[in-house]
Amino acid sequence: MFRPLVRRTVRWRPAEGEGLEHLTVEALGDGRIEARSVVVGERGGSPYGASYRIRCDAGWRVAGFEVGDATGRRLAMTSPEPGRWQDAEGRARAEFDGCIDIDLSATPFTNTLPIRRLELTEAQGAIELAMLYVPFDTLEPIRDAQRYSAIEDGRLCRYEASDRSFVAELPLDADGLVTDYPTLFRRL
Repeated sequence: MFRPLVRRTVRWRPAEGEGLEHLTVEALGDGRIEARSVVVGERGGSPYGASYRIRCDAGWRVAGFEVGDATGRRLAMTSPEPGRWQDAEGRARAEFDGCIDIDLSATPFTNTLPIRRLELTEAQGAIELAMLYVPFDTLEPIRDAQRYSAIEDGRLCRYEASDRSFVAELPLDADGLVTDYPTLFRRL
């Protein structure tokens, strides 16, 4: 459905206000995927600046990630097996058992992770996911329930908060990267 990933650099800006994300994502020689990004912006009147790195296996399952902000706060977690998490010191984080994907609040890139991993099709219908969600204002991870479904295979997906408080239709490029995230982000 999606083309094999080569090195891509893309940028998004917030739909409102000031900010920018600069992301490079690439397939490494052994098939693993790595994304590196820098994000600056503001949310709720509070400015932020952060960088992140996400490492995935060849099937787009997150193996680990690091997020750091401009104040020096940092969060690093690894997933030694899909759906199991540990902190930077190697301690199990059982509250995230079953979370294969992550969602970082200030980027549309993390929507690509379940979209590529599941290779969503219209025939599958909506798929409920447990996500490890990281808000950029605190960098304190929480568990979050989300729902994804394909509207047009490989071209348009629907994201829903499981409580239905937020719904967005996400157009995708040939790599499964979001091109427009209504009310939140626009690709440059």
